[in-house]
Amino acid sequence: MSKIQEIWTDRVEYSKQRFVEKDKDELEPGQILVEIDKFALTANNVSYALSGEAIGYWGYFPTHEGTWGNVPVWGMATVSEVNGSSIKVGERLYGFFPMSSHLIMSPGKISEKHFMDETEHRRPLPPLYNQYMRTEAEPAFMQKLENERCLYFPLFITGYVIADFLMDQSWMQAEQIIISSISSKTGYSCANFIKSMGFEGNLVGITSPRNHEFVTQLGTADQVISYGEEDRLNKVSSVYVDMSGDGNTRREIHSHFADLLKSSQVVGATHWESERTGKGLDGPKPEFFFAPSQIAKRNQEWGPGVLLQKGSGASADLAAKLADQVSIEFHQGAQNVMQIWADLLANKVSGQKGLIVNL
Repeated sequence: MSKIQEIWTDRVEYSKQRFVEKDKDELEPGQILVEIDKFALTANNVSYALSGEAIGYWGYFPTHEGTWGNVPVWGMATVSEVNGSSIKVGERLYGFFPMSSHLIMSPGKISEKHFMDETEHRRPLPPLYNQYMRTEAEPAFMQKLENERCLYFPLFITGYVIADFLMDQSWMQAEQIIISSISSKTGYSCANFIKSMGFEGNLVGITSPRNHEFVTQLGTADQVISYGEEDRLNKVSSVYVDMSGDGNTRREIHSHFADLLKSSQVVGATHWESERTGKGLDGPKPEFFFAPSQIAKRNQEWGPGVLLQKGSGASADLAAKLADQVSIEFHQGAQNVMQIWADLLANKVSGQKGLIVNL
């Protein structure tokens, strides 16, 4: 293998993409080469692009060429070449990868279950995204969930961490929690976990008319409304979990509740093209939810990895429940990947679909 294939995305105009072939560098001592054979594409990846500069997602797989970047994805890979590492050829890995056919990695802090990629430019970045699971050390049932793991687990675990954060804050003393873009995987998983963690108030989901029936069938929300119907909501103390990033919806929520809004948490950006300003809003200032902060807090309180272990178990259970409600589709080739990216940007991908791809 002499060429690595990649899809680059413009860091300013996300609709611009290009297919790139580049020469593979020789492995340095301790490095490995992995072949990325599947990864998921979801609205979460759009959020990575949108917050790429602010949070640093563009820094994981830099292109070093103008405004071009490589959007991170969650996927599976097989080790294809090793130069002096204890990692073995043929091992299966799960973790954070570029939209690429291959990746050169520098494993460190190696244990039976996982290792960290200690490539120099990644060392200052949040460790959550630098850890790779060695799946052969995992239970057989987990090894069989490769597609679900790529597709659901990063989103479901984010939903789990949001729910844990709100529970940790005693639900902000709110009587109602509102989740926009509840048809997204992060959205409906968050709603599910909020309920399972004991929230007894009213849980509201906001979605588009075409996803209304799907969300209702999921049964995770007590009340489902469409965008533009925010004035129907009960004026009680509330928390807003913003998965859509839609500035108009955010403004309507803040205007409707004003000081009754206890917290406004910005998580995603499924409606990435809309106005996203937080200026001039009634009520509390919107806060960007950063999952690694809550994970770090729980690591201190509960021990390293306990929160993520709980989230993984809950995610596996939820994925099993959704087997008959969400269909997983497989697509191959750069052109198909770029078309799916365009559909995600246009918000054309139904919550009832899960898309697994490779180059």
